[in-house]
Amino acid sequence: MDKFDMQRRTMKMALEVIKLTKLFPICQESKVIAYQIIKSSTSTAANYRAAGRGKSAKDFIAKLGIAEEECDETIFWLEMILEAQLASPEITQTIKQEASEILAIIVSSIKTAKKNLEK
Repeated sequence: MDKFDMQRRTMKMALEVIKLTKLFPICQESKVIAYQIIKSSTSTAANYRAAGRGKSAKDFIAKLGIAEEECDETIFWLEMILEAQLASPEITQTIKQEASEILAIIVSSIKTAKKNLEK
């Protein structure tokens, strides 16, 4: 998988999150959670993309670190959505699985980049 595949994958995850939030019931808590998860999922995609344009290895690692944090936050909000029963578990779990895979890839990329930086 190359960086463009991951860029598409992170963007697709963000778009799936946006679609998910459209299924929420209209209430105060769903508005807050929708806002937060849309921010974190789109930030994951944007920061992963920005990492590809890093000006140095350290900049690349820093931007990937932000993508890692935002992806982890997205997983938190998906768990909150499940607990609050704002959307069906089937749809939410599918997105959570993809977010978890993306997070693992980002963490692995950071480790590799740090190892390469030490050389």
